[in-house]
Amino acid sequence: RALYCSVDPAGYYPQDVEPEYDLGYLGTYSPDRQPALQELLMTPAQRWPAGRFVVAGPQYPAALHWPSNVQRIEHLAPPEHRDFYNRQRFTLNVTRVDMRAAGYSPSVRLFEAAACGVPIISDDWPGLATIFEPGREILISRSAAETLAYLHDTQDECRRVIGHRGRQRVIRHHTAERRAVEFEEHVYRLLRRLGCAAETQRSGSPSG
Repeated sequence: RALYCSVDPAGYYPQDVEPEYDLGYLGTYSPDRQPALQELLMTPAQRWPAGRFVVAGPQYPAALHWPSNVQRIEHLAPPEHRDFYNRQRFTLNVTRVDMRAAGYSPSVRLFEAAACGVPIISDDWPGLATIFEPGREILISRSAAETLAYLHDTQDECRRVIGHRGRQRVIRHHTAERRAVEFEEHVYRLLRRLGCAAETQRSGSPSG
């Protein structure tokens, strides 16, 4: 049974601030993630010079070319993550290739951003629809054109509703408290199963 990562809602929650960026991304550089970041954020930035974009995270190659409307933040300490998410109209989730291939492998960043009530634009992978409902709680993008369509065409009220739904899903299913309950439920079911198996063995033995 899966026991996913989780988020503490006491540390991640919506703030009443005006967004500074149309789309942002938080993540350490990874060669296998870079093509998706290029397609879903950097290419949209190139096509929309008036847009405001931001990428936070270390280890990006010095030779990497950034569009002029993409702000870079080299390091962002965990206590700053909540403020970072809240300053975005949308935030981007990009999944490692191995995690995408395995499926059912959400990143903790996914839950952190959703807990802040920020609508997420994500790449697609098996199992994502069991964690958030696409189109209602999360937006799926497979191309620069789809990303730009979300940025240009989603009205503010609709954007806030999607963010709110994503946050509600996290509060119901993906908090640290909920994970503790799930762990106890998994253990209880296992103990019951083992107990039933042991009882069956005893009743079927010659001395039973």
